[in-house]
Parts: sequence; structure tokens; C-alpha cells
Amino acid sequence: MAHDHPHDIKPDPAGALQPAGCGACCGASDHAPAASASVPLGGGQRFRIPAMDCASEESEIRRAVEGIPGVLGLRFQLGERSLRIAGEPQAALAAVEAIRNSGFEVHAWPDATESSNAGDGSDHGHDAATGSGLPRLLAALALATAAEALSFLAPDAPWSKWAGLAVAAAAIGLAGFGTFRKGLSALRHGRLNINALMSVAVAGAFVIGQWPEAAMVMALYAIAELIEARAVDRARNAISGLLALSPDTADLRQPDGTWRSAPVGSVPIGATVRVKPGERVAMDAIVTDGSTAVDQAPVTGESLPVDKGPGDAVFAGTINQTGTIECRVTAAASQSTLARIIHAVEQAQGSRAPTQRFVDRFAAVYTPAVFVLALAVAIAGPWLFGWTVLAAVYKALVLLVIACPCALVISTPVTVVSGLASAARRGILIKGGVHLEQARLLKAVALDKTGTITEGRPRLVEWEMLSTSLPKPQAEHIAAALAAHSDHPVSRAIAAGLTPNSVEARNFAALSGRGIEADIGGQRYVLGNHRLIEERGQCSAEIEAVLHRHEEAGRTVSLLATASGVLALFAVADTIKPSSAAAIGELKAMGITPVMLTGDNQATAEAIGREAGMTDIRGNLLPEDKLAAIQAMQKQYGATAMTGDGINDAPALAQADIGVAMGAAGTDIAMEAADVVVMNDDLRRIAETVRLSQRTHAVLWQNIALALGIKAVFLVLALFDNASMWMAVFADMGASLLVVFNGLRLLRNPERS
Repeated sequence: MAHDHPHDIKPDPAGALQPAGCGACCGASDHAPAASASVPLGGGQRFRIPAMDCASEESEIRRAVEGIPGVLGLRFQLGERSLRIAGEPQAALAAVEAIRNSGFEVHAWPDATESSNAGDGSDHGHDAATGSGLPRLLAALALATAAEALSFLAPDAPWSKWAGLAVAAAAIGLAGFGTFRKGLSALRHGRLNINALMSVAVAGAFVIGQWPEAAMVMALYAIAELIEARAVDRARNAISGLLALSPDTADLRQPDGTWRSAPVGSVPIGATVRVKPGERVAMDAIVTDGSTAVDQAPVTGESLPVDKGPGDAVFAGTINQTGTIECRVTAAASQSTLARIIHAVEQAQGSRAPTQRFVDRFAAVYTPAVFVLALAVAIAGPWLFGWTVLAAVYKALVLLVIACPCALVISTPVTVVSGLASAARRGILIKGGVHLEQARLLKAVALDKTGTITEGRPRLVEWEMLSTSLPKPQAEHIAAALAAHSDHPVSRAIAAGLTPNSVEARNFAALSGRGIEADIGGQRYVLGNHRLIEERGQCSAEIEAVLHRHEEAGRTVSLLATASGVLALFAVADTIKPSSAAAIGELKAMGITPVMLTGDNQATAEAIGREAGMTDIRGNLLPEDKLAAIQAMQKQYGATAMTGDGINDAPALAQADIGVAMGAAGTDIAMEAADVVVMNDDLRRIAETVRLSQRTHAVLWQNIALALGIKAVFLVLALFDNASMWMAVFADMGASLLVVFNGLRLLRNPERS
């Protein structure tokens, strides 16, 4: 296929972007272009790079693009050998030219009529496990085995030598054509990647007469590379697979009131859609009619269904379980909460963790160093150790195979991506590998009160009669009728907490800042606060004592009264979440100090804080006070997280080592403000994030130790004539597969609350 010229570039509407400085499995530069927060889901232009299917090649391409002005982001898909470039058109052209100059072919992505043929295995993607790819490699392995058998069974027969040579050449041709092509291209441009090393090693082994071993090495390498690619794709696509949870069509109401199935891409915001029991919600929406229970696990990680009725939000990809509902669409399909979660995690894959940056720097030195070592062995071995020239060259070739840094380079990103995916499946959106790895270092967590420790919604928690002049049921009916006429949050909480009734209130009036009043049954009633009752001269010592008790507990009190006196008291409070006390206990057990930072008065803060099990409780704080408190905590404790709503707490969230936004499903501002977003309001997710961070860090270093340890053992064996080339392949690709599957353990064993 000929090179496509820049004018052939075509935009592509599908997919999402990762930042240009990193990738799911690369050894990239630390100074690559940063992703723009404004890059839309599915933006950029898409290209095919036929020779790109290895982490090191992805890294080389990133370095080629590095520093080009106007490049906003890159997204690699190694499984399909595609690259999406976000940025100005001229920047994309410059990036394509830079990639070509580094030795890679770049083709425009085929249009819809061609795309069905894009995965044929010859020019696109790794050879599929079905079709010609895997059978061809198995045939190569069979031929390589036959070559080994001929060499072993009839080593001295002339016919055996030539037959084995032909069989080995056929095996190498079947398994290694792509590797040789990419390896020669890399060598022409002075790059030392795995394809260059394998090409030199196999060609060298064939030339010095080790053709059965050369064939076996190439066949084993090609098969291991295919397995590795599939395993890496599993990690890379762990989140993108969630997108399939959203249906392609929605049941859309027509102007004449009938219903018609329509593609979600054509459904406008504000349209009414219907979701039947058992169906998945197609788009983010607000319920307008009907009630049901919805399984929100794909978005929030909640294990139990959530009741939904008119006014409640539902999210794309969630499952309607019990009743038919009608909903008003609030976001386009490409901008649904689920789609934005996927996009955010894909971007997070590009934020390399500290361990990953260390590995990248190490690998940049490691490969040339071992290449120089192999060259020294080939040249100096006969002179220093009395080896034959062929023996010295063979040892050098074994070292070249062992030298590939793929296992080391791939050990960290696969683990980080698996950790990010595991967190997202539990409703924890971690916006970067750096935050995933650093969460384990937390020593203190600051928590806002309203909406974080508490529900964030006032609720009637207690009411009592203060007079015997009115029956209790009648007082309840009157208070409910008064509260129903007000939109004030306290009044709404009282109305919701009392039994609805048919009592009618007339001549309703709002008393600004004090309460409400109306005529009921020929008498004027008021439902107001402490200040109103004092203004009316109806506050007695007994009432003051009752009010003081409730106010000390952090409650807001309303009183029902007539001209003759106070009849009843209604206490409203923002109640603590059921999970908050357990979450605080988990943090303490992990050695993390919880601190409440709230703008509420100290008495209310103390009441809530004590109920949650906290001792360091700080109230009456303005946003700048919270910022100062975070700075003080960082000096006192060390690494500190701030947990809030992502809006009012923005200064403190920015100052904290890790900012955590609570209950942010569907909230753009919270998703932008925080480093970690807890989608289901559950404070226990903070401790879960720390535990996941600890597990991820442990797996990262297990992988590094495995990759370096296995290579070190085989390097020593090779130098002392105890390792063959096919053993070196197992050392290299075996280590790669081992670290990949070890990293994937984070996907298979998600944390459970």
C-alpha cells in the first residue's frame, strides 16, 4: 500500500483521546505534549500505522511527535495499529510528516466502505486469533519443530541438513516477515527496538548455522507477541467496553404521541424517550413519568438498585428493572455520564505514575547498554575467554534476544490501566496513574460536611407537641398544610416528613427570613423559626431550653404557633450518611487522620462530627480558611486529601495532594475540579482507593522485579554457555506475558465494599 499524502487525511468521528505524552504501554518521553481538557470525545484525525504494534514503537512515535506546536493529544490503539491525532490541521500534517521521517508508514484511516476490511491481519492490527493469523503461526511452529527434529535425529546426513534448512527458512518466512520488515526499517533509522534486535539475532543465528534454533526463536516470538497483544488489549479496552452497555437506539416519542425506535445519535436534547422494564437507559435523562428501580452499577458501582421517580436523573447504560418510565433527555449520547467516564479514564491512562516514569528512563539506558555488552561479547569473547568466533557470536545473539526491554516497559502501564479500570467499575473515577499510585501515601483526609459526610438534604428528624390545647394529629395536619405552601428547603423537609392530608390553608403569606403563615379553619397559624417566635413574644424559658437542646444537636427548628401560644416543634437536620461512620473508622484503621472542614457553625459541625466518629472538627470556615487548613495539615501530617463537592471547595481541592469529589454523577464541574471522583456518594470509596493504590504499587514493583530478575538470570546463563536462543525468547516474551497477566489481576479481583 502506497504512502498517503497529507491531503488524504480524513477526520473520524469515533473514539476518544489520550494525552500525547503517554500511553497504555509505552516508554514515552516525559515532555510530550499535554492533553487539552477541551478535546472532545471522538475528536481528532485517525491514521493507520501498519508497522506499529509494540510498546517501544508507540514510544518512538511519541518521541517523533514530541514538541510539535498545536498537537493537543494522541490516542493509540495497538490492537488495530491506529493513531488519532487531536490538534490544528497543520499540526496533524506536521505530526504525520515527523512520523514518516522516523521510518514509519502512515496511511489515512479508511472510510466506512473500507473499514470492514481493515482488520485483515496483513495491513492492520495484530493477526486475528481467527482467520489466517494464528493458523499461520501454528504452521510456522510446526515447521520449526520439524527443523529441530531433523537436526536432532539425522544431524550428519546431507539430505537432512538441506531439508532442515529449507523447513527452517519456511518457518521463518511464515512467522517473521513482518518482524524483519519492521526491524530493517528500525535499523535504517538507527533505532534499537525489539524488531531490530530479533531481526539481527535470527538472521545471525541462521548465518552461523543455527537455523533450527533461528526458526524456533522466530515462531515462538511471533506467537508470544500475539498473545501479549491480546492481553494488553484486554487492559486497554476494559473501560471502553462499558460503552457497549448503552443501547444504539431509543424509544422516542413522536409529535403525534406515538413511539418510534430511533438511533441515539439522532435523539435531540429535550426529547422524551421511554424505557421499559429490563431495558437499558440509552441516554442521560430526567424521569418525567412513572417510577421504577434502576441498577446503576455501570456508572456508580452501587450494588443495589436505586428507586427512581419524576424529577430523578437516570444515566445511560443503567438498567431499568421494574416499571416503564418516560424521561426527558438531558445530554447527547456522546456526552453522557458513561461516555465522559470512559473518556476521562482514557485520558487518565496517559498520566504516567512515578514508577512508570522511572521505568521509561531506565529502559532508555538499558537497551543500548545490553546491545554494547552483546557487541563486546562477540568481539572480546574469543580473545578473553578463548571461545571460538561462532560461539562468541552465538552468545552475543542470545544476549540481543534477552536484551529487549518490552517486559520492563510494559510492566507498569498495563498495571496502571488495570487499576484505573478496576476503580471505574466500582464507581471511582481516578484521573491519572499518578493519583492512583500516590493515594497509598495519604496520611490525612479533610472532609467537608454537607453532601460529603451528610446526605446534603435536610430531613425532618423529630417533632413534638409543646401544648395540649390541640390534638397531635390535628397539629400534624396543620403543619403539613403550611409547609406544603413553601419552597424553602426546611419547609419542604417538614412537608415530606409529615403525613399528607386534605387540610386547606388560605391567605398564605411568607414572612421573609422568619417563616410562613396562613388561615386554617378560621384561625391564623404561623410556622416559623426561633427569631419569629421571639418577635411575637411567645418564647418562654421552657421553650428556650427545648430549642437549645435541638440546636446543640445541629438541628434547624421550626415552631407551629397561634396568637395564643406555641403548639409544636419540628426539628430538621442534614442527616449523616449511613456509610460515613464506617468510612471514618476504615480511614482510622489504616492510620489516616480524618478532619472535618465545614462552613457550618461549630455546634452543628461538632454534632455531626461526633456521630461520624471524628475528633478534629473545624467549623465556621470560609473557602480561604479551608485552603489554609489544608496547607497546615500538609505540614503536620504529610500527604493530605481534600474531599468535597468540587465547587465551593475548589481552592482546598486544588491545594490538596489528592482532591476527591463526592456524588458527582453527571456533574461536569466536579469531574473537572477533582483528581478522584466518587460517583455514588459513598465515603468508603476513599479507603477503597487507598487499598487499590497499595495493591497497584505492590503489583508494579512485582512486575519490575520479575522483568529484571528473569533477564538477569538468563544473562548470566548466556554468558556461561547455559542458555540457548529459544530459552532467551522464553526469557523475553515469557517475562512480558508474566508481567501482563500479573497486572491484569487487578481487573479480575476488584475491591469489594
